[in-house]
Amino acid sequence: MLDGGPYPRGIGDGMTQDEALALLKTGASIFLTGQPGSGKTHTVNRYLRELARSGVDVAYTASTGIAATHGHGTTIHAWSGIGVRDTLTRRDLDVLAANRRLASRIEKTSVLIIDEISMLPARSLTLADMVCRHIRATNAPFGGMQVVLVGDFFQLPPVVRRPRDDDGMLDLANGDDDFGAEFAHASAAWRDLDPTVCYLSEQHRQDDQPFLDVLDAIRANACVGLHRDLLMSRMVDRDQLPASRTRLFTHNAAVDEINQQQLAKLGGRTRAFDMTGKGPQFSIDALKRGCLSPERLVLTEDAVVMFTKNDPAGRYVNGTLGIVEEFDAETDSPVVGRAAASASSPSR
Repeated sequence: MLDGGPYPRGIGDGMTQDEALALLKTGASIFLTGQPGSGKTHTVNRYLRELARSGVDVAYTASTGIAATHGHGTTIHAWSGIGVRDTLTRRDLDVLAANRRLASRIEKTSVLIIDEISMLPARSLTLADMVCRHIRATNAPFGGMQVVLVGDFFQLPPVVRRPRDDDGMLDLANGDDDFGAEFAHASAAWRDLDPTVCYLSEQHRQDDQPFLDVLDAIRANACVGLHRDLLMSRMVDRDQLPASRTRLFTHNAAVDEINQQQLAKLGGRTRAFDMTGKGPQFSIDALKRGCLSPERLVLTEDAVVMFTKNDPAGRYVNGTLGIVEEFDAETDSPVVGRAAASASSPSR
């Protein structure tokens, strides 16, 4: 069983979904974890239905936009108002508290769910905690709401940026500095919250035991010749890989190259859109750092695209996938429709 980090000693062989749900219903803050296919999302959905029947105000958030779309939620950054901030001053907290919409949202929330917690930097979790405490006017972790952290720290890690020096930065909840921490479980907020660990041990997604053995070996960094031989037996030529398969690369240059190749194969009309900015240069630079879109965006009809910002009208959120259907005859702006499940996925 897992020891250290967010997986403390003594959790034994884990628990079933029903046992985890029973703990969730007690109102305790929980870290719901387990390997892929163990039923984390299913358990959360069951709990969400229970909360809906009871009329409890719940906020479903995630560390990334695309993860948030799976539960029709939003990012924890947008929900808490921290955005792309690395630090919060007292004035920042007062400004956030003066935002009536934000304050009302946080004040009425009884249960906060944060999905894909492994991808949330330690600092971001603590900043969200600071906002909740300030707006709810209590020093209890996250202002006293039940917090459900969902994810697997053996999966994708967070992308951590070290902020510039800021003399106005507030101390963290317990006086520690999260800049040296990467994963959320090492944050001040996590230590203060001290969530109960629910490790789901059953496998519901896969019944291919050799495949499961390989996954477990990779998770534990314990691959041997047998595992490598099994993986190598599944090798296919790159040219034979279907275009609908998502390809993963380690560098953005390789991602851009394959995406440009796929765009060229579509054969539809192509348009280029250049980013423009107005205002102080430092503000423009800050916005660019928090924007995942390129400064020059080239789109082609039938191309699969992903939104990188939330729409105030609620038509799409950060992470929503779509397909460029056409370009408006008058404005030349792209008309984007919902992506079908079988649509070719962009490389990442």
